[in-house]
Amino acid sequence: MISEVPKRYPSVGGLIASLPLISLLAIIWLWRDTGGDTVQIARHARATLLYVVPSLPFFLILPALLDRGMMFWTSLAISVGCTFAFYGAAVWIAARLGVTFG
Repeated sequence: MISEVPKRYPSVGGLIASLPLISLLAIIWLWRDTGGDTVQIARHARATLLYVVPSLPFFLILPALLDRGMMFWTSLAISVGCTFAFYGAAVWIAARLGVTFG
């Protein structure tokens, strides 16, 4: 559905893609598998947030590179590489601030 809707309605496709479906499924499964351990679910949600925030620049970098005429695979590789660098920075900053998720 995510790949078909944007062909006609790019904004609606973006909205569908932005839904945290994987996170919702993971939280539901975690709740089921842990007998409803809300502390563990809250930790998981916080840890997920740690990675969501630094992934946002991906959605700025990729279109900017494509708009400048860069090839798709090159743009994608650079965007993913930058995202991993942002992940590393987020983990490093969180550790320096004493943020723990375990």
